[in-house]
Amino acid sequence: MLLGAQLRRLRESSGVTREGAGWEIRASESKISRMELGRVGFKERDVADLLTLYGVKDDAEREVLLKLARDANSPGWWHRYGDVLPGWFQSYLGLEAAAALIRTYEVQFVPGLLQTPAYARAVVLLGHGAATPDEIDRRVGLRMRRQELLRRTNPPQLWAVLDEAALRRPLGGTDVMRGQLDALVEATRLPNVRLQIVPFTAGGHAAAGGAFSILRFGDQDLPDIVYIEQLTSAIYLDKRDDLDHYALAMERLCVEAEPPERTAELLTRLRDELYPA
Repeated sequence: MLLGAQLRRLRESSGVTREGAGWEIRASESKISRMELGRVGFKERDVADLLTLYGVKDDAEREVLLKLARDANSPGWWHRYGDVLPGWFQSYLGLEAAAALIRTYEVQFVPGLLQTPAYARAVVLLGHGAATPDEIDRRVGLRMRRQELLRRTNPPQLWAVLDEAALRRPLGGTDVMRGQLDALVEATRLPNVRLQIVPFTAGGHAAAGGAFSILRFGDQDLPDIVYIEQLTSAIYLDKRDDLDHYALAMERLCVEAEPPERTAELLTRLRDELYPA
């Protein structure tokens, strides 16, 4: 998806039509369209030919995009969970693994990257109550495996804004919630995690439409991606107008939320008030 968005930007800025690009790599106009939407695989040779056609001569810039082509064809760790993982979410995991900054707003649940195993199990059971114990275990294991990126070498920055409602919703019972809030307090001590809470006292706020995430990547030429998850699918946005709209909503949320330095105190107070030992 990232590579396709870049190829589209380069094609449009160079004035090349999809038909012209397709002719260059012996493909159809519809094939170029699917490539630019990230819906088909890439041959490194085709990408190199398109970069030449679009006038990209700088070796460093070409190598960034050619590396994206190679990475796009390499299966990620999550492919081993393909039996419990929908295709539309596999795309997100690839983007998440490549991101330098993950900004997320959650209304109902603690963000997946910060969930404890017990809390994750309670969330999984909400949507897959009829699944076998083995399937539940695999779904929880997948979520725990995702969290390893926060502690890897050169991890992404995670900036999460959490509605107070998610902390008050007692998923899994008192012990599970108390453990989850304790884990969030611990997460605030990680140097690459910033966590804010939007209290009920804030009233209505900028993200009335629901949860969303914004992913930013290390190369400034790569576009941000907005991810909006639905019940059986997801939406990925990379157009400038959409990005600006969601970025503004996120900025307003961060202003309306309590400052990060108060998060641990608020979590501890809510834990003791709602889920006493």
